[in-house]
Amino acid sequence: MSADSSSRLLRLNKAIADSGRCSRRKADELIAQGRVQVNGLLVQEMGLKITPGQDRIQVDGHLLQSEGKARSGHIYILLHKPVQVVSTARDPQGRTTVLDLLPSALRRHRPVPVGRLDYFSEGLLLLTTDGDLVYRLTHPSWHIPKVYNVLVRGRVTTEKLQQIEQGMHLAEGEKLAPVQVSARQAGKETTWLSMRLIQGIKRQIRRMCRDLDLTILKLIRIQEGSLLLRDLPSGQFRELSAHEVSALRAEVGMEKEAHSFETER
Repeated sequence: MSADSSSRLLRLNKAIADSGRCSRRKADELIAQGRVQVNGLLVQEMGLKITPGQDRIQVDGHLLQSEGKARSGHIYILLHKPVQVVSTARDPQGRTTVLDLLPSALRRHRPVPVGRLDYFSEGLLLLTTDGDLVYRLTHPSWHIPKVYNVLVRGRVTTEKLQQIEQGMHLAEGEKLAPVQVSARQAGKETTWLSMRLIQGIKRQIRRMCRDLDLTILKLIRIQEGSLLLRDLPSGQFRELSAHEVSALRAEVGMEKEAHSFETER
């Protein structure tokens, strides 16, 4: 590694995340698994710092882009994930993944799905090569609200709505934060629920409805932070505008930090 003290050093996990390969958390796992090399040497030191643009980073033998190249062209995609599509880059069972829905010109940049929607859920899913943003949006310390429309069978009583709003205990023992919820009749035998969540509990809505004896017929995520699904058709995608990217980064403190860094310089 370069010993030039005038160079701006960067933690290895952040450099890997900046390349769009994965989040910083996943980068730490790759390092621990012995899958990362710097300048041809296997990395054994967690927290190692490298010199961007000079040190060569390889993951599983593949050379990563330098930080400068990655930052100059990040991709931000809003996808309407259909049902029966998995929210991962690859699937060992051979099922359709969210990356399969993108053209090859975008797939080759290896955008990362931000969080997940389960197999039978649909709606808004963000994919990006911005590793810092992936890290912030998926980290428990940042409570970015998400809004879901949930179609359930039957009518939902006031008592059940109150349980949701007050914060439930799931059957497995997790204590849930209060959830903002509203209900409207969809038909004689169905009800639409609108839920605003601030936690990232796995399959939270499905487990809440299970414990309340509510059968889910459809589950759609329509909003994440300031991003809105709107009328984007199922299976289609669009790239975020510069304004949307800036607003989303600001919600997790990144725009403020970038401004502070430039001011200090």
